[in-house]
Amino acid sequence: MKITDVKTYVTNPSGRNFVYVRIDTDEGIHGIGEAYSVGPDLATAKTIEYFRDWLVGEDPTRVEYLWAKLYNYTRFPGGSVVNAAISGIDFALWDIAAKALGVPVYKMFGGPTRDKVWVYGKPSPRGDKSSADVALEERERYGFTAIKTFLPFSRDGKAVSAAKVLEKHFAALRDALGDGYEIAIDLHARILEPSTALMFIQAIEPMRPFFIEEPLRPENIGALAALKAKMSAPLATGECLYTKYEFNDLIQAGAADLLQPDLSVCGGFTEGKKIAAMAEANYMEIAPHHPISPLFTWICVHFALSITNFKILEFQNDRTPGREGLISETVEVRDGYIAAPEKPGWGVELNEKYILAHPYKPWKRPFAKNHDGSIGIV
Repeated sequence: MKITDVKTYVTNPSGRNFVYVRIDTDEGIHGIGEAYSVGPDLATAKTIEYFRDWLVGEDPTRVEYLWAKLYNYTRFPGGSVVNAAISGIDFALWDIAAKALGVPVYKMFGGPTRDKVWVYGKPSPRGDKSSADVALEERERYGFTAIKTFLPFSRDGKAVSAAKVLEKHFAALRDALGDGYEIAIDLHARILEPSTALMFIQAIEPMRPFFIEEPLRPENIGALAALKAKMSAPLATGECLYTKYEFNDLIQAGAADLLQPDLSVCGGFTEGKKIAAMAEANYMEIAPHHPISPLFTWICVHFALSITNFKILEFQNDRTPGREGLISETVEVRDGYIAAPEKPGWGVELNEKYILAHPYKPWKRPFAKNHDGSIGIV
């Protein structure tokens, strides 16, 4: 089997671009993947197109070989754009390999390692409903037994409230959902000062948070390790890190309890498996980061079914206008879990007609300035 073409699609059906890749072969089998929409989405798509000449004529089932070709021949270690492009291509290659054998991707790796995949919701205030109100509604609809909440920040670089208000927010969720419910919190890597992060953490630790995500910016792993040493709650991080090499630094520094690789930017399924193995050897679990489209939900489900140290998956509600038309079938959550798929490959296909009808649109995250006019963190 030989690769005959590599195609990219950038689509914006709901306010954010999604970057897809399709790889065709001379045997009529094709594979699909998704690259993280890091912001310069056209740059990611152009990088995939640049790699086309490196891939055409190659055997798509030599996935490890082609991963090394893309990574090593770019000369310098890639950042978000290059690694997102490699990730999208890697997914498409595994889709082809699994389809050629007639099995789901996770069965290529000895899976399934579990019967179903545990997911958590992310309730936010809606209208006159509080986060607790929305969490109760979503528990009724999806059967969630875990959620992740957020520390609200203003756009001037200041926390909206002191640690006492965060404590009240978390307590309201705990009171509404009960002690048997897992509640995590994401501080969104917007804090630079370890002392400030620790103040927020200590305000909610008595209420047993499931994990505390990105309490500091990820650039300084030493500072993260020092903060973790003062925490009793589990520290989760990893969505901004790439490849086994950066995760090795994080693990060796003892700077996290729970790893959150984003497969769509860290190097794909191939690299994600290696990161999971490194974590397993260090008694750490994996909770994949999921910020993008319904195709990526399926990819993460296959990943969860292929590793032994999976913890829980971030849930995106794919059955919403603008999202559910992107692929042939979206996941169904029952009692807080997603069942193992049985179709070959990822088990779904891109709706190319729908994708082409919703072309690329420029977008950006909101720019933030601090109260003194300096550039803030978004």
